[in-house]
Amino acid sequence: MFFTLGVGFILATERIFEGRRLLELATDLGIGVVVFSLLAALLVFNFLTRRLRALSVAVDHFRDSGFSQPIRLPSANAAGDDIDRLGAAVQEMSERIAEQLGLLEQTDVRRRELLANVSHDLRTPLASMQGYLETLLLKHGTLSPEEERSYLEVAAKHSERLGRLIRDLFQLTKLEAHELKPQLESFPIAELVQDVVEKFQLTADKRGLRLSSQLTDQRAQLHADIGMIESVLENLIENAMRHTPAGGVIRVEVVPLEEWRVAVHVIDTGRGIPSDELPTIFDRYYRVNRGEASDAGSTGLGLAITRHIVELHDGKIRVVSVLGKGTTFSIELPLDSGSTVMRPSVGAALPRCSDTEAKR
Repeated sequence: MFFTLGVGFILATERIFEGRRLLELATDLGIGVVVFSLLAALLVFNFLTRRLRALSVAVDHFRDSGFSQPIRLPSANAAGDDIDRLGAAVQEMSERIAEQLGLLEQTDVRRRELLANVSHDLRTPLASMQGYLETLLLKHGTLSPEEERSYLEVAAKHSERLGRLIRDLFQLTKLEAHELKPQLESFPIAELVQDVVEKFQLTADKRGLRLSSQLTDQRAQLHADIGMIESVLENLIENAMRHTPAGGVIRVEVVPLEEWRVAVHVIDTGRGIPSDELPTIFDRYYRVNRGEASDAGSTGLGLAITRHIVELHDGKIRVVSVLGKGTTFSIELPLDSGSTVMRPSVGAALPRCSDTEAKR
């Protein structure tokens, strides 16, 4: 346009210029047109590539941060033009990459912690068992029958603990890898609870504990893996007995809920759990420091196994506790579709939280 106007002006005024002057003017005009075109092209190019340069700089920063700081672009817009959509896609991709790297780091930390804990827990019973057996070999023939039996009993105790740890590790690993499939069958949950309580009754009596069951409705039928549910009850009762001092009370309740579900509460009057440790109670190798030798014989995997089994049956598990007063573990499981149960009134689903309990 500039060139056309210039040519028109020259043609209109060519009579007042000499031939040489006209040539010089045309040359200057051509140079001006070229310079103007270059400047205009640079401005347009800069405008069109400004967002691409910003995206490139953001990608460089994302790479320099070790892919840990997601990209943030003001111009990212999934509903905008091609460049805006590209920015939105790159920003979302960077967020996913940073999230996955964070999960990998957490997994690596847990793996190292697991290896450290397993190494420690395997080494302790092995060293003790080896020590007592070597003592028996070195002093063979010089020890009395009572001393030999005592050494053998200690070695057998550590061997049992070692076997229990290996069993729990194997079960937890298969549960986390989703390799265990429940063998479903219908059975009355009240009868299973009563059988498990009776199984621990003698041990509870020896420890000076009162262990009892309260079965609100004995008709409730579960459609679940009876072996896995039994393992859940055993873990919760063992945990309650381990952290309840002599003279304490442990009660197992079966309560039907709304929406064809049933709750099993394991209630103890033990030492309780600090509130700041409740969020990690179902982590593997969780152990609360509650004094005495309460964790002796514990692998620290029971609650993690319990949580996985309950979730495998589409159930829920939660804990209510206050330090120094007691703890209540509650599991909710779906009933068999053909089960006939006594329907509770609304609001009677779970034990209320009193001054002796603090919700998670």
